[in-house]
Amino acid sequence: MAEIRQKSGPLAFLAGAALFVVFEMAAYYLLRYATSGLGMADQLQPENTIVSNWVKTVVFLLGHLALVVVAVLVLSNRLPRRLRGQLMGWFYLSLLVSFVLLVPLFS
Repeated sequence: MAEIRQKSGPLAFLAGAALFVVFEMAAYYLLRYATSGLGMADQLQPENTIVSNWVKTVVFLLGHLALVVVAVLVLSNRLPRRLRGQLMGWFYLSLLVSFVLLVPLFS
């Protein structure tokens, strides 16, 4: 017999959105602190190279990806079945947000 899938309501979506924003803010400040020693503060120099900030960018993106994957693995085991449908949407949005977070990281 086919399984009837229960949809989560708008309250669950709002709670997921709030937790997503809190997670992204915490991940950003943690990774900003962790990568604070990498890169050059003044990029407007004649002998400027992209290598030092490239390292900071890659470390930030890989750290963010690791945090997101760990969060998805933990939440997929802890959430009730009816709420797990939202998890992959937040995961994909988090991957996009990781590139957007590079703008405030270097400004």
